[in-house]
Amino acid sequence: MKGGSMSQKIIPNLWFNGNAQEAVDFYVSVFPNSKIITTAHYPTEGLADFQKPLAGKVLTIEFELDGNRFIAINAGPEFTFSEAVSFMINCKDQEEIDYYWKHLSSDPSFEQCGWCKDKYGLSWQVVPREIDDLMTNPKAFAALMEMKKIEIAAFDQFKK
Repeated sequence: MKGGSMSQKIIPNLWFNGNAQEAVDFYVSVFPNSKIITTAHYPTEGLADFQKPLAGKVLTIEFELDGNRFIAINAGPEFTFSEAVSFMINCKDQEEIDYYWKHLSSDPSFEQCGWCKDKYGLSWQVVPREIDDLMTNPKAFAALMEMKKIEIAAFDQFKK
């Protein structure tokens, strides 16, 4: 990590079970305006015995997804992602919703009202920009709760 180079005050750190590089490469390929910033490796010396298998392997990857900074940590199975944290993607139209849904949704059993889970276990909310309006209209909200991937056209009947 480049100390002090980050203008984003809060940066999510994502814990991966040894597959951080694979995950980051995938996310960077899905989101436009994305890139890997820096990659740090475990040191090759001074490690405790239990850490020695990690010597020289990827430790962290600082990256951007559509201009938003993240850090991927290459660690072990001790912690996993849950639905308690998700990343919202505000989409401009149905085409954009369809694009992200196609790339990110990997387990239909986790799909509900615009939420999906990717192959690494991260939860995403793939929603239209006007999601706040939909959430405050009781009929639109009820329709939203019945959907998996959001279909914007279904809400035309609820517009004022």
